[in-house]
Amino acid sequence: MLVLNIHEREMSATASAVGGLINSLASEHDSLWPRTMWPPMRLDRPLGVGASGGHGPISYVVEEFVPGQTVRFRFTRPRGFHGHHWFEAIPAGEHKTLLRHTISLNAKGPASLYWSLVIRPLHDALLEDALALAQAALGEPPVVRTWSRWVKFLRRALSGPGSRRRKMQPPLSSE
Repeated sequence: MLVLNIHEREMSATASAVGGLINSLASEHDSLWPRTMWPPMRLDRPLGVGASGGHGPISYVVEEFVPGQTVRFRFTRPRGFHGHHWFEAIPAGEHKTLLRHTISLNAKGPASLYWSLVIRPLHDALLEDALALAQAALGEPPVVRTWSRWVKFLRRALSGPGSRRRKMQPPLSSE
């Protein structure tokens, strides 16, 4: 099963400011990954080519890193996930930048069902939270998306009671 999954948001900030959020991934001062609400992104060393790690049941290795512009990860787990995911800061005009996250993978065998029923809905919610966190880090009102009932159910089922609760302030606006 071929998967192309894109989440993006235009930020009222320079590409270097948005790129700084990408540079902070998996660091002590991470301003992009919503680690208070989701399993944190952890790497075995600072962000750079060859760093390996992941979040929750997902593992990957950094294959490309252009500071301030893009970071690209190759999946190493779960079994059956063959492909990449990446963040990029794309200039979109004066003081406007598109922050984009893309997954491009081929899910083989049981991994296609796992992607469809479990990973995709959780991933979509996590990425929307990351984009809202990025907006807040850049001083913009965050657009917070409501988690679906299915996402709430999966979080409870996979993490049990007392799992990471959403710790963002109530949405200032929502879509």
